Amino acid sequence: MQILIWIGAVVTLVGLAVILWSILEIVKAKRAGLDDETLRARLQRAVTVNLGAFFLSALGLIMVVAGIMLG
Repeated sequence: MQILIWIGAVVTLVGLAVILWSILEIVKAKRAGLDDETLRARLQRAVTVNLGAFFLSALGLIMVVAGIMLG
């Protein structure tokens, strides 16, 4: 079950990296001084990506816990 733990850890780290990327995209969009419609579209896209990244991180953590419990 070691492989499940390592795969879960990698999936979690990828999810965290995407979360950080989406935070940086939000900060960059807010500093760009865009009009409301464009800013709203960018923020909506970043929030969608952020939610997917949280799901990916949670899935990775579930894999780690399952690997520990089965191993």
